[in-house]
Amino acid sequence: MILAGDVGGTNTRLAFFEQREGNLACVVEQVYPSHGYASLEDIVADFLAVRKVRPDSVSIGVAGPVRDGVCRATNLPWVVDARLVAQRTGFCSIILINDLEANAYGIATLAPVDFALLQRGAPDARGNCVVVSPGTGLGEAALHWEGARYAPLASEGGHSSFAPSDELQDEMLKYMRAKFGHVSWERLVCGPGLVNIYEFLRDTGRGEEPPWLAAEMKQGDPAPVISRTALAGKSALCEKALDLFVVLLGSEAGNMALKVLATGGVYIGGGIAPKILPKLQTPAFLAAFTNKGRLREVLESMPVRVILNDAAGLRGAAYRATLTL
Repeated sequence: MILAGDVGGTNTRLAFFEQREGNLACVVEQVYPSHGYASLEDIVADFLAVRKVRPDSVSIGVAGPVRDGVCRATNLPWVVDARLVAQRTGFCSIILINDLEANAYGIATLAPVDFALLQRGAPDARGNCVVVSPGTGLGEAALHWEGARYAPLASEGGHSSFAPSDELQDEMLKYMRAKFGHVSWERLVCGPGLVNIYEFLRDTGRGEEPPWLAAEMKQGDPAPVISRTALAGKSALCEKALDLFVVLLGSEAGNMALKVLATGGVYIGGGIAPKILPKLQTPAFLAAFTNKGRLREVLESMPVRVILNDAAGLRGAAYRATLTL
């Protein structure tokens, strides 16, 4: 029995998995609001309190850089220490990895139906891969092809500096720099990033915000409101924001693909991509992805897929545990 976890800025998911005939089977799963708890230890303790099962292995992916079993979560006020979680729960040890590293492991556990193809790429495509996942933040990871298997590599590339590619993005960079100082890709390509893009377009006179939209955005998380309104065609301003978001996601996915030379494929993960799939299937995403000058043909040879299964990170954490059982 494996206890797997996927800790994000919005939700923390825990589940028990069993290995059955070489496959991972989820026995039970529960989702917790991350900001509703003071620590990961509290969530794990709650999960185990109502389930009288002691797992053989524990593996948890956390959104943030993991060093020596400790992670200061990027979008949570937590410091996750594997030793403290082990002490609180009575485990001997816990595998703690970056959430996108877990996501990369999870790809091997998915079926063809769990992906949407955006670009077919070369028929004999093989080699390194990358995962770019916009959600509460922007996660990125690589998969190094070792000739017989993939070795996932954690990355914090989402915090690298944003680079504009046209005059509109030049102006947006100046706007964001005044607001944040350092402007990373995560400031734009994630849920809060979509809101930042929307506010830039609104504040620079590139669209009007009707009162009903302003009121709806104040009622909760404004990012889903913007994307839903854009997909429904109810606001030109929201459509412009989502269109620009798609271009920026394509551009950064292309950047990551070149840095790792991802001839084996590019995977777009996270919670946002499946919800805006119709926009990702328009020419704008791939146009931005392949717009890399002399390396355009290299990008065109890479298969590009959207991960539709939102349990990829959770399954990846469980799969990582199987490697040490």
